[in-house]
Order: sequence, then C-alpha cells, then structure tokens
Amino acid sequence: LFLQGGATTQFSAVPMNLMGNGGIADYAVTGNFSEIAAKEGAKYGSVHIAASTKAGGHSGIPRPGELKLTDGAAYFHYCANNTVYGTAWDYIPDTAGIPLVCDMSSELLSHPVEVSRYGLIYAGAQKNMAPAGLTVVIIDKAIAGRERPDTPQILSYAKQIEKDSMLNTPPCWCIYILGLVLEWLEDQGGVTVMAERKKVRSALIYDVLGNSRLYKPHADQAARSDMNITFRTGDAALDAEFIQNAKDRGLLNLKGHRLTGGMRASLYNAMPVEGAAALAEYMKEFEVTHHV
Repeated sequence: LFLQGGATTQFSAVPMNLMGNGGIADYAVTGNFSEIAAKEGAKYGSVHIAASTKAGGHSGIPRPGELKLTDGAAYFHYCANNTVYGTAWDYIPDTAGIPLVCDMSSELLSHPVEVSRYGLIYAGAQKNMAPAGLTVVIIDKAIAGRERPDTPQILSYAKQIEKDSMLNTPPCWCIYILGLVLEWLEDQGGVTVMAERKKVRSALIYDVLGNSRLYKPHADQAARSDMNITFRTGDAALDAEFIQNAKDRGLLNLKGHRLTGGMRASLYNAMPVEGAAALAEYMKEFEVTHHV
C-alpha cells in the first residue's frame, strides 16, 4: 500500500486495524518512536510492554529470551532501527504465531527482508525510499479486515487494499520518485549491495570509535545500528565545536537528537562510502588536534 501521514499515522492505524475491540497487543519499547507507538496503541486496547530498554537509556536491544510475550496477543510490535539512539535489532523476533508488526522506516531497502515472517511492515519513505509524504505498508491480506467499527476509512487497510491505495488522491510525486529510486537500486545491484555498502560505511566510523580515547558511543556494541551512529565526547562544548568544524568542512547534520545530544552520523543508502570515509578522517584529525 502507498499511503500518507508518515509512520506516525501508522502508530494509530495498526491498533485500530489489528487489535479489535478491547484486544491486547505486545510492544517492545527500544526508543522514542516505539514508545510513542505503544502509547498510541493503548488508546485502542490493552498494551503489554514485552520488553523495554528505557532504564538503560535505550543503549541496547532485548535478547530473544528477554521478550515476555502474551498468549493470544493480536500482534507484537517493534521498531527495527532506532534513529535517535543508534541501536538496531540484529534478529527477527520469534513470536510463535503472533502476527509480527515492524516499523522499518529507517531500514527498508537497506538490506534483504524476509517479508513472509511479518504480518505487517510499515515505513515512512523519507530515509531510503522517497521524499517525505509517502508511507509504504506491506500487509498480509489475511490480517486485513479486522478493524474496529469506528476506524476511519482512510485508515482502514481493507479499504485501502480494495481501492488499490487510491481511496483519495495518493502522493503521486513521491510515488514517482520512489519508482526512480527503485530503478537506481536495481542498477546498483539491489538490496544485497545496499547491505554490503552500509556495512562498509558503518565500519569506517565504528573503527574510529573503537580506537578512540575521545569519542564515546551511545549504543552497546551488540546493538549498534549501521544506519545511525551516535556518539559524544562527554563535553557539550567540545561536541558543539566538533559539529561546527565539521560543518565548515562540508560534513553536515551531525548534531545528535535533542533527546541524546552529542553527535549522530546518519548513513542511509544515498550516502556514498566516500562520505563516511571523509567523516572518519575528520574524526581522527579532530581527536589529534585536541591532544587526546
């Protein structure tokens, strides 16, 4: 489905369509957006927090044995990559038949996905697919048509399937750009090549972090994201100097999210390996010039 409203709209659409009246759903809270999704879901039924990393500052990802699933839950929801904190799931949760719902806004098209493992995948397009304004939803038709009676038709997956995503005027230009991006992706070698490139890009930055006495990564090593790398110096003034000096060199948008501070390097599909290499070199030079 090619929809509108961003992933934020799906925070409401998912429970309205899948939870039923008075149902229960499991949520893993591993960052800002999954927490918002859980709070939104609680408006339409019972939400059970199957796992949370909030107490640890969202620096990790729950391991399979730590997930506390509910028998008979309508679905299990998680966010594959946490852009704010720089963490990512390195496995697909085994939910023993409970439909798996995943926010892949910052991961879709960056690596192969076993789509058949999921009941529903949704993603805002603005990270790897197209300009903001388009939301992609991949849904197993078997779980469509379960929406609450008061679900607005614009949010009904069954209605959107029936109307081929054209219940109202779709985001035509965004869909057109997505088509061009998919053509480019094919020419590059597909999502397998994208996965290889993101590993190369992230390794350049993590190698610097692993050999640094200045920079401190936010994410635990086992939970590190290849898309968003978060780090800081431990000194807010030095962080600000790092960001400004980087900007002067043409390395832009490195300021961390307001919830975490520090720095964040976003390495989406459009980022060339050369860009990551330039950042890695700058990080080394900055550390040397500050006599660390």
